[in-house]
Amino acid sequence: MRSGASVGTTKKLWTTMLQHKYFYLMVLPVLIWYALFAYAPMYGVTLAFKTFDYSGGILGSPWIGLEHFQKIWTDADFHMAFKNTIIISLMKLLINFPMPIILAILLNEFSRKTAKRFFQTVLTFPHFISWVVLAGIITNILSRDGVVNQIIMFLGFESVSLLTDSASFRPLLYLTHMWREVGWDSIIYLAALAGINPELYEAAEMDGANRFKRLLHIAWPGIKSTVAILLILHVGQLLTQGASFDQIFNLYSSPVYSVADVIDTYIYRTSFQIGGDFGYMTAAGLIKSVISLVLLVLANTIVKRMGEEGLY
Repeated sequence: MRSGASVGTTKKLWTTMLQHKYFYLMVLPVLIWYALFAYAPMYGVTLAFKTFDYSGGILGSPWIGLEHFQKIWTDADFHMAFKNTIIISLMKLLINFPMPIILAILLNEFSRKTAKRFFQTVLTFPHFISWVVLAGIITNILSRDGVVNQIIMFLGFESVSLLTDSASFRPLLYLTHMWREVGWDSIIYLAALAGINPELYEAAEMDGANRFKRLLHIAWPGIKSTVAILLILHVGQLLTQGASFDQIFNLYSSPVYSVADVIDTYIYRTSFQIGGDFGYMTAAGLIKSVISLVLLVLANTIVKRMGEEGLY
């Protein structure tokens, strides 16, 4: 009976795929990309348990077991990078995750479509500028001879170096990240708000509900599931996208390593600038990936227990 049911399910699946073959063809390039660039390179994870040998390559390198993980356990520089990664990622999540939601709600309140599109375009544009270009602009503005210090000295104060000051570097990361991404991240919330039936707002307004009540009882329930899904994704990417390599690598310097060196920049510096064992660096990356997986599963579980639909 089970084999017959399995055959029937397989036939039904193939029939469905043939009926929607063009949709599956559209998805095929994405699947191929992930297969080639996300799954195929995963055999390199074995390097975390080996000492890399240039002559033998990854597969021909000798096995050493958990030696790299034991070294990481006692590596003070890795501990500092891990601590910075957690702090920067959590602060970005706490500060920058709510901002696109607030921005989307504010833009949704605009009655004039022209003004709404103008502000949305202006706030979204920085996302399309790479961190290499943005870092150059920010460095020029905040340098000793930059606009900010020129204004400060004009007012009679001493110049400051925000990019080399340990106390100001992290807040600078949070602000520049928010400036670049808040408009782009708000698009999906605007789409969710646009999907809410306008008649609900009209009925609530006729019943005497003010803007805050309409927001609380109509807008928020309409986007709550979207917020939950994106929160899960943000938590899952906390140690990668949260502590953005592109942003930090292009902005930081040796005076702020103690507060800005994250796992990705530490791996890069150790591998390519200082010169280290690639197996050791792979082990560090594997630890980060495992923690990210645990955070993703944990966030999904919490969201589902709160009554929302998770990723799975």
